[in-house]
Amino acid sequence: MGTPSSTETALTPVKFSRLSRRGILLGLSGPQLMMASCAAGTLILGLYLGTVLVALPVILLVLAFGFVGVGGRKLVEWAPIGARWLWRAAGGQLRFRRRILKPRPAGTLALPGDAARLRQWVDSETGAVMVHDPHAATLTAVVGVAHPAFVLLDPAEQERRVVGWGRVLATACRSGRLASVQVTERTLPDSGKGLADWWAQHGNHWGNQQGNQAGGPAGSWAASTYEELVDRAGPAGERHASTISISLDLKAARRAIRAAGGGNRGAAAVLRQEMATTTAALRAADLSPSDWLAPGDLALVLRAAYDPVVAGVLERHGDLGRDLAIAGPVAVTESWASLRSDSAHHCVLWISEWPRSLVFPGFLAPLLLSSGIRRTFTLLYTPMRTDRAARDIRKKKTEYISDAAQRQKIGQIEDAQQTAEYHDVLQQEADLTAGHGVLRTTGMVVVTAADPDELERSVAAVEQAAIQASCETRRLWGQQAQAFATAALPLCRAL
Repeated sequence: MGTPSSTETALTPVKFSRLSRRGILLGLSGPQLMMASCAAGTLILGLYLGTVLVALPVILLVLAFGFVGVGGRKLVEWAPIGARWLWRAAGGQLRFRRRILKPRPAGTLALPGDAARLRQWVDSETGAVMVHDPHAATLTAVVGVAHPAFVLLDPAEQERRVVGWGRVLATACRSGRLASVQVTERTLPDSGKGLADWWAQHGNHWGNQQGNQAGGPAGSWAASTYEELVDRAGPAGERHASTISISLDLKAARRAIRAAGGGNRGAAAVLRQEMATTTAALRAADLSPSDWLAPGDLALVLRAAYDPVVAGVLERHGDLGRDLAIAGPVAVTESWASLRSDSAHHCVLWISEWPRSLVFPGFLAPLLLSSGIRRTFTLLYTPMRTDRAARDIRKKKTEYISDAAQRQKIGQIEDAQQTAEYHDVLQQEADLTAGHGVLRTTGMVVVTAADPDELERSVAAVEQAAIQASCETRRLWGQQAQAFATAALPLCRAL
């Protein structure tokens, strides 16, 4: 066996923190403690009244409701999801149909559900569209990003780019005014616009040369054949598009907004500062950010999310379909397991577990490079201020230590999962002390297909690709519409 070179050992493996399983007391969550208390109260009442046998079925039912798991959740944790689903079904909120004869109010986005409250604000200086969420008190801007294929770079270059991306996230943490940062990577049917543009610039000249060489009229059979080939073959491909969205926390930036003049103009001025900082950080990380999306560009992104079949056609036809006021879907129908909108069926998966062992930065390649599947991969980062992150870590340490002492008193064995979670907290404290930022990361995958059968096949393929990437995915039952608005739309919406 040869000695590895320096370039082969330059890439540093990384490790993710585990999803915390810690409860309020002895690993039990609040709903579980409530069910245990109800069972204990029923038992005491049965002993007092002498009706223990009568109360026993009730006690077993309550305990089963609190401790029996289905689909990765306890039955008591399914209760609020099921109740909300039934309430929305009774109110007819599972179906959305656009009212064609009733125009939307000026400045609003034609989106269904909770996203209907979003407002657009066009910045006069940059021309970028800013999306205002009055309920969440956020203002969001979106930028397209171009980058080379990460898996094709040598290890030293990969390591350098990973460090650069870490600095981008650290910039978001140090700002203190950003509510969230969203990274979205989509696979789209290639519209053939690139080939069409090339043919428009060079095709006539090439056709004239071919016609002259063949002794026939300029632009004859050869040019016509190539033009037909471009029209047919262009839209048959697949391309990847990446965007980064930043969301300004209007409450945290209240003082800066007042100093900038207040109102929407003041908020836009503060967000422009964050946009400039983010652009500089992205360029320092060797990424190529485009201009911040204008209303027409964002309209195409929203239209492609709900109606992917027509998205490629609209991209090739100039200004057609670039009105943000009508960019939403015409019809949306939500079911317990999926979502249907216009020309596609969707299913949202949540990445519930990241790799538990050391992995290299390109570990997501099986999931991101799977061909033949239309999907949207989203990472939603929630930066935490340094003081808040320090308080949260101290609270977690205290709870872990007190739970361990309580388990030792009652003779309960300390398992490896609890020990590993405690070590993750200690590692976060060490990273925070070293000057790094703390972010909460949520990963989701939206799988899109033309019909339900193809959707289920694509979901199974994505789940297998996630396993190859050392990740675990779960379908978000009963939450598909809200999860789709979070994962498929680059608007920094919280789930």
